[in-house]
Amino acid sequence: SIDLTSKIMSIQLRDTPQRGTTVKDVPARAFIEAYAAHLQRSNWMEVPEWAEYVKTSVAREMSPLTDDWYYIRAASIARRIYLRPGTGVGSLRDWYGTSNTKGCAKNHFQRASGSIIRHILKDLSKIGVVETIETDNGTSAGRRVTAEGRKDLDRIAGMVASNMGNDFYLVDFTL
Repeated sequence: SIDLTSKIMSIQLRDTPQRGTTVKDVPARAFIEAYAAHLQRSNWMEVPEWAEYVKTSVAREMSPLTDDWYYIRAASIARRIYLRPGTGVGSLRDWYGTSNTKGCAKNHFQRASGSIIRHILKDLSKIGVVETIETDNGTSAGRRVTAEGRKDLDRIAGMVASNMGNDFYLVDFTL
């Protein structure tokens, strides 16, 4: 009975018309790659000179190997703030952190570099994708996506969904 239910559910999902597609509707990897390419093509952000030498965390041994890592991280941060408004630098440091391997010793969690995240957030706010949430006493309560940024991110998500075709709506419910 599970196979029959999964076939019925996948047929129903496949036949539904595609309406307003948001970032939540598309796979993360596909969206991040598409939005990073969009940021790179549009020349809204400049990669800093230090980007080829910097490590993204204390736990890393080398700098990122790809040349477009800065755009990929910016797209990932924009998606993360879209999904969780009020996200700040501290929680993004935890999200991008990793385990530090120390040979025979126990592994310990290390947070990601805050300066890279702050620099990317400044770039995203300069182009109007992200804004700071101010509290009543004037302190920052994290970041949120602006209306223009939401429109831009949803437009890229719609392009990703249309490029994926019918496979986009195919959901497998089998165990």
